[in-house]
Amino acid sequence: MACFCTLASGSSGNSTYIGSGVGGVLVDAGISCRALFAALQSRGIERESIGAVFITHEHTDHIKGLKVLLKRLSVPVYATEEVLDFLAVRDYLPPDAKAVPIPVGGIGIGDLYIGAFETSHDSVHSVGYVAVSGNGKKMAISTDLGVVTPTVRQAVNGCDLVLIESNYDKNMLMAGAYPYPLKRRIDGEKGHLSNADSAAFLPELVESGARRLVLGHLSQENNLPGLALETAMSVLAEMGMKRAVDYEIEVAPRYEPGSLICL
Repeated sequence: MACFCTLASGSSGNSTYIGSGVGGVLVDAGISCRALFAALQSRGIERESIGAVFITHEHTDHIKGLKVLLKRLSVPVYATEEVLDFLAVRDYLPPDAKAVPIPVGGIGIGDLYIGAFETSHDSVHSVGYVAVSGNGKKMAISTDLGVVTPTVRQAVNGCDLVLIESNYDKNMLMAGAYPYPLKRRIDGEKGHLSNADSAAFLPELVESGARRLVLGHLSQENNLPGLALETAMSVLAEMGMKRAVDYEIEVAPRYEPGSLICL
């Protein structure tokens, strides 16, 4: 059985558990090790079952708990070569860390097979991940992207579950207190995905087989969970797609673990 659970999701910290009957992995470690272990325990997930950590990119909200986590769990960390170099140079890895560049064709961890795909973000090299479980279920994490590229489409179409970024409401962003250069960066093609842009992609995901949708990485300053959900469901409804019939959808909590979704 495939399992999926966000442990924290938002601009203040991100981590997600993907698992199966014989163990699992973490994607990102952007919260403290203590908070991460507490989140796992609250969902009945043994920390000893974690077989690896995968990092999407080097921004602090995805790596700030990594060094302590790797001291507590003797597991490999996977990322792109550029991100691993960044982590090593800036002391985000313990001296004995097993840092492994993610292979082009993906890697097997237990009965999960995990591959990476590039995302458009202002980092040294940002990726999302698709995990295929032993029972054939596909789960994707696609956050920190300014635009849905053909690469992203090819990677996540056909997945059973997709965690997709719904970072900001454009009206809230533009009316907010952020300086204009930061607003441009967030709203740009190497920034983040807006509610509207995320919602526009959802019908395609449902048509390709996604039955579980999770909206994640919401901005604390420029979004509201209810607004992200309303925007998404409105677009899906316009396409004749019904919640609990054609799909299920939820918003990943910022500071607490989300639902443990089993497929």
